[in-house]
Amino acid sequence: MKPNVFLVEDESDIALLIRHHLEAAGFAVSSFPSGAGVVQAAEVAPPSLFLIDIMLPGGNGLDLCRRLRKTPTLSKIPIIFVTARTGEPDRVAGLDLGADDYITKPFSPREMVARIKAVMRRYDRPAPPPRLAAGPIELDTNAMSLTVSGVLVPTTLTEFRLLEHLMRHTGQVFSRDQLLDAVWQESRYVTDRSVDVYVRRLRGKIEEDPENPRYLRTVRGAGYRFDSVQ
Repeated sequence: MKPNVFLVEDESDIALLIRHHLEAAGFAVSSFPSGAGVVQAAEVAPPSLFLIDIMLPGGNGLDLCRRLRKTPTLSKIPIIFVTARTGEPDRVAGLDLGADDYITKPFSPREMVARIKAVMRRYDRPAPPPRLAAGPIELDTNAMSLTVSGVLVPTTLTEFRLLEHLMRHTGQVFSRDQLLDAVWQESRYVTDRSVDVYVRRLRGKIEEDPENPRYLRTVRGAGYRFDSVQ
């Protein structure tokens, strides 16, 4: 079945141009000249993606985006704005409401198709498994809980995120800087030695002998690695 795009565009010439290129790229297209009826139609037959002009008669695309993100059955469907409004406040407003991309007019049809496909690929990626286990250690990412030998072990959010990252990449060595980028992200007021502190804390919670760890290993001169011991 072809992926269906809901195109909300009031300028008929532009709507026909977009439809032509999307259909040539293998998409089905449902067109709407305004936001009226879009939510209702989507609830009956949810599309693969919404492509929305910001300037619409009787309202605007930002309002429609807000409604879609507040509709539980539609809130996870990707949204891309297509608009002649190029100002930064408009882009920020759209992205803040939950849009996934922003294409300005005039646009290259080939670029538009490529960006639609890129957004859809992000949504098509399978969700990582919610449970991670190694020996007596088990992480439940939905419940944000750590158990060791069946006993619930309290962690801070940062401790949990660090252990989750290492367990999702079992056997891979990460430098301190790589762990800062993956776990702390923008909170870069911490130093690379903060990683050592959190590793020591985690070892005290998951290792039988923290001074001789079996799972959370140090790779001298390189960083840290999580081993799944057989």
